Amino acid sequence: METPTDPEAIPHAAPKYPTLGRIFSHTLRILLLSSIAAAYVLGYQTLCHQGLLISFGLYGAAMFLHLLVQGTIANLERRRIERRVRDCSFKKTVALTIAGYRENPDCLRQCLDSCRSMKYPKEKLKVILVIDGNNKEDAYMMDIFKEVFHWEDVGTYVWQGNYHPGEGSEGSSPEIPTFPEEDKGIKMVEELVRTKRCVCIMQQWGGKREAMYTAFRAIGTSVDYVQVCHSDTKLDKMATAELVKVLEDDEKNGAVGGDVGVLNPYDSFISFMSSLRYWVACNLETACQSYFGSVTHIPGSLGMFRNDVLQVVLEFWYNKTFLGSSCPISDGRYLTNRVLSMGYRTKYTHRSRGYAPSQYLTWLNQQTRRARSYFRVWLCNAQWWHKHPVWMTYQSVVDIFFPFFVTAVWIRLVYSGSLSNVVWLLLGIQSASLLLSLYVSWQSKKFSMVLLSLYSLLYVIYLLPCQLFALLTVAKTSWGRQKVVNSSIPLLPLSIWVAVLIGGVGYGLYRDCRKDGSNPEELYHVLYGCAAYVAYWAIMAAIYGFSVSCCKNRPQAFAQVRDDLPASLLV
Repeated sequence: METPTDPEAIPHAAPKYPTLGRIFSHTLRILLLSSIAAAYVLGYQTLCHQGLLISFGLYGAAMFLHLLVQGTIANLERRRIERRVRDCSFKKTVALTIAGYRENPDCLRQCLDSCRSMKYPKEKLKVILVIDGNNKEDAYMMDIFKEVFHWEDVGTYVWQGNYHPGEGSEGSSPEIPTFPEEDKGIKMVEELVRTKRCVCIMQQWGGKREAMYTAFRAIGTSVDYVQVCHSDTKLDKMATAELVKVLEDDEKNGAVGGDVGVLNPYDSFISFMSSLRYWVACNLETACQSYFGSVTHIPGSLGMFRNDVLQVVLEFWYNKTFLGSSCPISDGRYLTNRVLSMGYRTKYTHRSRGYAPSQYLTWLNQQTRRARSYFRVWLCNAQWWHKHPVWMTYQSVVDIFFPFFVTAVWIRLVYSGSLSNVVWLLLGIQSASLLLSLYVSWQSKKFSMVLLSLYSLLYVIYLLPCQLFALLTVAKTSWGRQKVVNSSIPLLPLSIWVAVLIGGVGYGLYRDCRKDGSNPEELYHVLYGCAAYVAYWAIMAAIYGFSVSCCKNRPQAFAQVRDDLPASLLV
């Protein structure tokens, strides 16, 4: 394999005025951080009414405007996608790659069944499963693959090594590796991948990145596009075609991600709230980034890359380091940022859909892992801000500041020594969340989105400590998915954070009890606030119960985007 070109040396990656671009992006970053911090520290009130207990600060006004602009731009992007006239040509070759480690058998079978049913010409689509492990405990995944694709042109191989044997983990040297041409394992893997339509490789354990690397490198230049998918994700039958359509639409589009939902939204409250949050993350936040061509994370569960771009950045992606050591997590996010570093656009389409299961510990570990990867890649991402629209800089600064702002607000008010501050803080957060959820409900045309207002408390209690824990353990490395799926480690920061909040509430009660005299008006305000808060939760609980009872027994609806392909393309 030839030594890859440095992405920074590619002419397409260089803007006309790189120095001015860097100066502008860094100046904007400093101004944004300074403005947000000043708005919070000074506490300037744009609207305040003591009698009605209403207060609207400058920071709150800025965040409200941010959400309004973000939603408007996301809506414009969705409309632009819907108005796109150009259909998929079905002429591009695609390799659908899946990296898995001891996946749940039912989830894996669903994933492979959806890949087999994909509405894309079979002669143009390869399906490649790389199993991260070659022990007896891993063999069931290859057996499932053979069962699902038993009528196809299948090739399987149990590889005793991998592309980086002897390293024994996800670590690697930052040097560009060289591979012996006489390695029979490498030759066998590459021959299978390039000659067979459906390939399953079991290899020596090396981590998710090693498994992904095997698929990417074995493909070489044999296909036009490379699609990535998690081994527990069920794909819509038009997912591949819709992703291809976006890359065909403009040669400057280097990668595209799809709309990932929850496969089991009615199994639990967590999975239901995750399904609502996923919709917002994809169809508001990511869609807004897509309008400017600067999506910062192409999901590993449903994404597609130009193969020529992927092959250029492959070794740099594999050999990435953080604080001088190997950085095996945040593979999808880092790969996306490598594409951005070359000056290509990264896009999103809501017409390509996939569904992944959600469980409590899985969800909690996933949020910690994603937060850790975000903090790691943030500094890397900052290097390419000058190559892309200013929204990318703005969004990155806001996202990095938000957890610290929320933490400061809660600690300051909870330990203010007054229970009324806590009550009004809860009411204020839920009121703002309710306004946002009503807006999202209008955008999505789904009444159940009103329940998204409950996510704010979920964020404060569960996700905020996970983000802070991720920041403190940002140097930690691990496989990231199945090896920690049932880990209880994120429960530790959660327990500490809950103890801190309970301590603040107890301190407020103690201070209120020791006050000389009583303030009937303040007491009434607290009682009215508590009554309003309880009433709000009662109404939301009723809506949630009604939604679940109506939809739980209904089969998962796979919204098919287009089902009118010529039969000749599917043979």
